[in-house]
Amino acid sequence: MKQVMIATKNKGKATEFEALFSPYGIKVLTLLDIEAYPDIAETGETFAENATIKAETLSKELNAMVIADDSGLIVDELDGAPGIYSARYAGEEKNDEANMDKLLHEMRDVPDHKRTARFYCALAFARPKKETIIATGKCEGKILTERLGANGFGYDPIFYVTAVGKSMAELTSEEKNQISHRSEALKNLATIMDKLFQEG
Repeated sequence: MKQVMIATKNKGKATEFEALFSPYGIKVLTLLDIEAYPDIAETGETFAENATIKAETLSKELNAMVIADDSGLIVDELDGAPGIYSARYAGEEKNDEANMDKLLHEMRDVPDHKRTARFYCALAFARPKKETIIATGKCEGKILTERLGANGFGYDPIFYVTAVGKSMAELTSEEKNQISHRSEALKNLATIMDKLFQEG
């Protein structure tokens, strides 16, 4: 049975990919399924570059199909920040509260019509001796002036999803999966999946 490695330790992400690959009879594994893997420095300047670095490094190391993603928040008024530094915007890796506090502070005097932002996701699908495929997705919205909702993670409580009229943190996981940047990237990857596997 063919296998694809998802470069994550997040079981929720793995579930999303399982639904995508099951029609092709491809088993989904994550980093939780292997004992050792290289520590990969994300040295790219874009989401796509970072996702590609992770996917291609692991694909070469494991001689396997690998999907890696890189995602984050893009705020127009801040010239695209926090961008690829979203997880460590306030300095410390993955301190959600500190990251939100910093962003709210920087946006404190910005009027509502200038608070536009989007979550962005780049997926890189690397396979041995084949060209890496990139699929992207985004979710449009704006930055709130205070936290709303208790679900999700990261910047979800201060990101207002224009299409549904709620903060990302007010959505259930099912609702979020319908409209999120990662789900759009997954759908875009799915549209090219048949072509990829017909090539072999």
